[in-house]
Amino acid sequence: MRSQRFPIVVAVVLAVGCSSGPSAPDDNSYISALSAAREYKDEQFRESAESPVPPDKRDALLPLRYFPVDPAYNVSAALKLAGERPVFEMPTSTGTVRRMQLVGTLEFTLHGQTHSLGAFVPDGTQMVTDLFVPFADTTTGTETYSAGRYLDLSPTPTGFYTIDFNQAYNPYCAYNLAYECPFPPPSNRLTIAIEAGERTPAA
Repeated sequence: MRSQRFPIVVAVVLAVGCSSGPSAPDDNSYISALSAAREYKDEQFRESAESPVPPDKRDALLPLRYFPVDPAYNVSAALKLAGERPVFEMPTSTGTVRRMQLVGTLEFTLHGQTHSLGAFVPDGTQMVTDLFVPFADTTTGTETYSAGRYLDLSPTPTGFYTIDFNQAYNPYCAYNLAYECPFPPPSNRLTIAIEAGERTPAA
């Protein structure tokens, strides 16, 4: 089984919605940048040798399905560090368990309500270069993939971040069962609908 935590590299640098802290991007530029990134990802998934989508399924699954870009789902967050990084054993799509360390909890406000999501790294990580944020919400299993969705953040020196749910993506096992994908822990299951980012793949 092939392991997946992060997507293949998409060489589109978004000038807005980054994880370096709060910002107030122009909505039109923000929507245009995300739309361009989505088109590029479709191209990579169709043409790249590393695409998780099997060649015989590309016509059916591509282009990927998304909610419309909504700047309201691009929110500021603060990371509360977890200290000694407790270990979580995350079940995966293949029935195995992935050991992950909790770096901290991202606290944010969305639609007037306060929420939190754990940010993780693989167990044994010494230098944190990426934060893995798996999550589920009330759209999970209906409008969005039944195993949840993922966000990736780059660590910041300030502890302040931007969580952009418009960039939430499906794990590779949504397209190819050969991939092993960790499921979000109960603490990362939101009780609201995140109508942003990737939707359930086409049948």
